[in-house]
Amino acid sequence: MNPFLGVVLHAVGGLAAGSFYIPFKRVKGWAWETYWLTQGFAAWIVMPTLMAWLTTPDLPAIVSASPVRSMWLAYIFGAMWGIGGLAFGLSMRYLGLSLGYAMALGFCAAFGTMIPPIAAGDALAVFTTATGLAVFAGVVVCLLGIAVCGYAGVVKERELTEEQKKQAIKEFALTKGFMVAVFAGVMSACMAFAIQAGKPIAQAALEAGTNPIYQNNPVFIFAMGGGFTTNCIWCLILTLKNKSASDYVKDPGRTLLTNYILAFAGGATWYLQFFFYGMGMSKLGADYDFASWTIHMAFIIVFSNMWGLLFREWKGSSKRTYGLICFGLLVLLASTIVIGYGNYIASR
Repeated sequence: MNPFLGVVLHAVGGLAAGSFYIPFKRVKGWAWETYWLTQGFAAWIVMPTLMAWLTTPDLPAIVSASPVRSMWLAYIFGAMWGIGGLAFGLSMRYLGLSLGYAMALGFCAAFGTMIPPIAAGDALAVFTTATGLAVFAGVVVCLLGIAVCGYAGVVKERELTEEQKKQAIKEFALTKGFMVAVFAGVMSACMAFAIQAGKPIAQAALEAGTNPIYQNNPVFIFAMGGGFTTNCIWCLILTLKNKSASDYVKDPGRTLLTNYILAFAGGATWYLQFFFYGMGMSKLGADYDFASWTIHMAFIIVFSNMWGLLFREWKGSSKRTYGLICFGLLVLLASTIVIGYGNYIASR
């Protein structure tokens, strides 16, 4: 166990997750479903397979030694998480980087952190030990920070005119975006269950000689494969409905190549969040690795809000609103310190 390193690794993963949507802002002439499916192929098929192959001594042997039930459960939970991923992408369209991340990941953090230990029968340890109470306190602080960020978004919505909102976020729609973000957060929490279900796969990787810090990489092949399945089905439906299949081949030349590069770059960046998440999770320790989800979510919200500020998504807001969003970020950072302290107690 190395709690400090675990938090640092989660911070790097949070930076990747909070940044992956940025390349899409430069994609030209493609419908949403086109670049979303393209980045999804890179993020959920190419990168998990490639990184698992590079970081394990014998990937085919690990898969053969893994229980079929664990693989299917990881895939099924991954498919459910994929539905949340679809809604998450839509929340970015309607709310922007700052508010979209805060609202969606708030619910994701709450469900993804607390339900797995309860489902595993470890809830008593969470509420009866010093470490468990410290970690739970960190979760509460995290949710408080998320609530502050969400309130800042509501204040912003009240302050700006419709024209000002559209200048920062072309399809800004608070009510629609909020509903989508809530659904996205609840369903996205299923990734925490996919990782829990995949623990026997991670154990098989360890027994094959895999460095413990990379033990979760084979699990992501199945979990993200399920996510790609649901995203692929929906994107193909939209492609047929919107007649956007020609996006993949129209205007051959620099623009088309640039679009593919940007989409793949976004997908590769997206995957890195779970690459570092898996490493951070292994460093926090098995007894309290459920806290990894909250730390991960907090860092994503911090970095996404920073990008949102840089891209002037809050342009025209009052100093009070800026103060609220900055205070929310500080509270989120404080939550990671509290959770890190809880894991420090465990390591002692």
